[in-house]
Amino acid sequence: MLRLSKKADYALIAMKHLAVRPDALSASAREIAEQYDIPIELMAKVLQRLARRGLVTSHQGTRGGYRLARAASVISVADIIQAIDGPLTVTACSTDAENCDQYAKCSVRDPLWRIRERILSALATCSLQEVCSEVPEGALADESVPMAFTRKS
Repeated sequence: MLRLSKKADYALIAMKHLAVRPDALSASAREIAEQYDIPIELMAKVLQRLARRGLVTSHQGTRGGYRLARAASVISVADIIQAIDGPLTVTACSTDAENCDQYAKCSVRDPLWRIRERILSALATCSLQEVCSEVPEGALADESVPMAFTRKS
C-alpha cells in the first residue's frame, strides 16, 4: 500500500490553506497548526522545508508568515510530496543502486519502476489549484483524475 507520510499530509494541508487565502495573505505556522490541530513545532518544520524547496516564502514581522512562492496552478502535488519526503519510491530498489541481493535476477523491478513513473506522473499533473477545487456533492468525478485525488464526504 502506498501511503504519504504525516509530514507530507501536513504539507498538503498547509499548502492548500495558503492557496485559498484571500489576496495571498501570509499565514503563520501557529495559525495553520491551530486550525488543523497539528503540533506547532512539526508544522514549523514542514513549512521551513517547503521554504527551502522554494514552494513557499517566509516573511518576518508583525504581518509575517508564509505564502505561496508561485501560483497554485504551477505547484504540483508531486512538488509538495517530494519537498517533504524526497524522491518517490515504490520498492527498496527504486533507484539504480544495486544494493539488493535480488537485483540481477529480479523479474519485477522494471515493471515496478514503470508503476512508480505512472504514480509520479499522476502526482505531477495534479496541481495545488486542483486540490483546492471542491467537487460539488453529487457531481460526477472526472475520470482523468486518479481516484486517489477524489474524496467522498
